[in-house]
Amino acid sequence: MEPLNSSGARRVPWNKGRLTGQKPPLKLREIWAIRTRLQMSSNARELAMFNLAIDSKLRACDLTRLQVQDVYMGGHVVARATFMQQKTHRPVQFEITEQTRQSVSAWISARGLTPADYLFPSRLHASAHVSTRQYARIVHRWVGSIGLDDTAYGTHTMRRTKASLIYRRTKNLRAVQLLLGHTKIESTVRYLGIEVDDALEMAEQTEV
Repeated sequence: MEPLNSSGARRVPWNKGRLTGQKPPLKLREIWAIRTRLQMSSNARELAMFNLAIDSKLRACDLTRLQVQDVYMGGHVVARATFMQQKTHRPVQFEITEQTRQSVSAWISARGLTPADYLFPSRLHASAHVSTRQYARIVHRWVGSIGLDDTAYGTHTMRRTKASLIYRRTKNLRAVQLLLGHTKIESTVRYLGIEVDDALEMAEQTEV
């Protein structure tokens, strides 16, 4: 039974008809394909959002609540930032790479944002910043723009992408746990799906 909205009409869940399982991370070539499209379209806002989503590995509820002062100090975007997670109420640190710093700085300048402003203000008067639902729509548009099935991806795709790449390169599960802000390493194992992936990888390398 679908819930009612404020007007008494049936409210259709945003994910109705969509696949809602674990969302896969983006591959390197897919990251660059989306980034190139955003650069070519001169979309300063979404380029900054995309780059920062990849670097920060923040949940959608945290990324959308970022304020300028969280990443911008002394007239420049910082190389490392700390943010208090809404879900766990624990701080998490993240790096901001050079290309991300450039795109975020360009966006702040283009929009004329002040330190107390939300980094990604909403274009809707009802909200001070982009909502998680708006962000989800943007993510679906990004992946769809490069020919991927947008129903297979979501906001957790952005959170998992760099974490998965780091794990693949280093196999350092503890480091990834810290970067994701997980309190238990078991959560990181489940989140990355590494037990299954690693088992398949070993199987592929074993000839019988």
